[in-house]
Amino acid sequence: MRTRTGKNEDDPIDASVEEAAPAAPAPAPRSASVAVLTRLIVVLAVLAVAGGGIWLVTRASTPEASPLTTEIPALQVKAADVRPGSVAPAGGAVAGGAEQQTSPQQARSTGPATLSQWATQVAAATGVPARALQAYGNAELAMRADQPKCKISWATLAGIGRIESNHGQYAGAVLGADGRPSKPIIGVPLDGSAGVQAIGDTDGGRYDGDAGVDRAVGPMQFIPSTWRKWASDGNGDGLGDPQQIDDAALGAARYLCAGGRDMASPSGWWAGILSYNNSTEYAQKVFGLADGYAKGAQSVRKQG
Repeated sequence: MRTRTGKNEDDPIDASVEEAAPAAPAPAPRSASVAVLTRLIVVLAVLAVAGGGIWLVTRASTPEASPLTTEIPALQVKAADVRPGSVAPAGGAVAGGAEQQTSPQQARSTGPATLSQWATQVAAATGVPARALQAYGNAELAMRADQPKCKISWATLAGIGRIESNHGQYAGAVLGADGRPSKPIIGVPLDGSAGVQAIGDTDGGRYDGDAGVDRAVGPMQFIPSTWRKWASDGNGDGLGDPQQIDDAALGAARYLCAGGRDMASPSGWWAGILSYNNSTEYAQKVFGLADGYAKGAQSVRKQG
């Protein structure tokens, strides 16, 4: 986080001016002295304005700490009745088929022509916002090219996104066309209170607006220290922003694929989800959501 900095002006400036002045000032030296003082005042005013501008930019670029995620967004989601490690959710290949090796923004001709079209059709079938689906689908395609053995599914990412932030819409936020929620999604202080981990500040408030303790941030709820390790640029703008859903989804996919994990296998899938949140109930909820999303989207593969 950038911090406000300033440059103090020392009193000896005025003293040096006084010492430089002649004992019996003539009109010309007096005019020169006034000119020097005038220029000094102007410089100080410019510095003050510039300092104020820097402060405003810093404030605007740092999220204001607020407990938006005081409750789990998916408390009403029922945990799937499935034994951990016994089975993985159904697959849900993006934009035409899992065998397709493609760039993140293009799909084969036998399915929807673009990722955007695929997302629009799947949104109608699943109820997941199309803009969020673009992010999840893009992350799957990117990982298919980068780590093909991982086999991470957009549906699994969508399951996590639903639990963590209702796909970037928690607490009244609206996911914009740029992939950012209308207000920052920032979790509760991780201060060790009842039911909450104790995690001291690791980012100086840069991501979560809290310089005292850490808070999970963004649609996929990354802890700042974890985001620094897995920060990703999913939308190609050269930045890694945990609040931007393309970046967050790709970061989550990379995290789940760590260590050569196979997210299509039962053991790999459960290990990945439990590494994200070490709760069996959480993993069972993600399983039910991912399985449902994938099955709901299967008909899209047949649409032209």
